[in-house]
Amino acid sequence: MENYRKVRSEIDDACRRAGRQPSEVRLLPVSKTVPVDALVESWPELAAAGCAGLAENRVQEAVAKAEVFREAFGEKAPHMAIIGPLQTNKAGHLVSCADEFQALDRPKVAGALQRHLADSERTLDVLIQVNVSREPQKSGLAPSHAAEFVRMFGPDGEYPNLRLRGFMTIAAQNDPNVRETFAELRDLRDSLLGDLPEGVSLDELSMGMSGDYREAIAEGATTVRVGRAIFGERSYKK
Repeated sequence: MENYRKVRSEIDDACRRAGRQPSEVRLLPVSKTVPVDALVESWPELAAAGCAGLAENRVQEAVAKAEVFREAFGEKAPHMAIIGPLQTNKAGHLVSCADEFQALDRPKVAGALQRHLADSERTLDVLIQVNVSREPQKSGLAPSHAAEFVRMFGPDGEYPNLRLRGFMTIAAQNDPNVRETFAELRDLRDSLLGDLPEGVSLDELSMGMSGDYREAIAEGATTVRVGRAIFGERSYKK
């Protein structure tokens, strides 16, 4: 897929400018609202270009697409990441379809996921979403509460089936100081590295989207979530 290759090339260039290896940054295409038939058609080419997975915002859409992917590709189906907020009553649906959840923002949701994961005898990679930009309309944990939440993870913690991998944030739109947002998340992560529970890793920083992934890479992003630059403008059908 030409757009995927173009974005990947731009990511590689941004990595080199930041003195980083391109292999350090994962490109995660955000396929929300993209028709599943179009994704099934394009997935073999995306996979051949090095793409390992897709991201969805809404659990309901992810469940439907994951079922089609499994039927079409079996074990070669795309890795599925959920990057949107989760209601506790949808935790079971997420567990049924997701390989990764990047928007964990409160203990109540973690507890609901833990119960379903324990029943399913499986684990789930998660990132804690931090509202670094402090926008009241956005989901995400306040930065000041991150350390306390992190301490609840690990094999001996409250959520042994949740494998904490790092943090995610969404920067304010059109923010001229967007790099400061990304730098704050990196600094928050770095401040916690010396006192992590056993089995907890904060290696992942998921930050940066179509309009600001270059700045995010400069500040240490390991995953960038890109939708519009790959799939075009969204079509929001009611």
